[in-house]
Amino acid sequence: MFELIYKNTEICVINKDAGIPFHSAGLTEKLRHQLAVQAVYPVHRLDSMTSGVLLLALNKKSARELSLQLSNNEMRKNYVAIGANRPKKKQGMIRGDMQKRRNGAWILKKTAENPAVTRFFSRSFSPGLRVYLVKPQSGKTHQIRVALKAIGAPILGDTLYGKEPSDRGYLHSLSLRFHLGTQEYRFRALPRQGAFFTSRQFRDTLEAFGELEN
Repeated sequence: MFELIYKNTEICVINKDAGIPFHSAGLTEKLRHQLAVQAVYPVHRLDSMTSGVLLLALNKKSARELSLQLSNNEMRKNYVAIGANRPKKKQGMIRGDMQKRRNGAWILKKTAENPAVTRFFSRSFSPGLRVYLVKPQSGKTHQIRVALKAIGAPILGDTLYGKEPSDRGYLHSLSLRFHLGTQEYRFRALPRQGAFFTSRQFRDTLEAFGELEN
């Protein structure tokens, strides 16, 4: 379900597995019991298909400070994805307003009144697939999934936005950097699931991004 990465009296950080709903009572209750705390307070969220670094506060004061930092887009987040098909561009910015559709999906519009902003870089992985290092500059629902769909490269295994089934949805929260008071934190965790994500070829491709991850 998850791997505990870090805990102190203010926060805990886990590496969530894919396929676990964020709002699952099992996730929060198991975490609360494992940490022997009265409550955990979500700071940011990951879709069910998305694995990776997830931050939770352990008291209301920390939750307020971290939530404010998140809403002000002061947290630095890196995601990694594997996309199917050839993208319209291999790196750059994807910007546009998001509009919800009837089937629960979202689309990216050409307007920019309150846009989702996504910066990305990519490298070839295998025929028909690319690895994307994604740096969301805003925090919209399904933002990364919609952004990659908009450039013609939906995430592998994301059947809501693409047509390429796989053993999992290939989106992972790779790292998170933030501060709490005067203390700076940075956490990074590799994916634990998925044949492509756990391959040596993927690890080599990820390392090739180098300083772009910072």
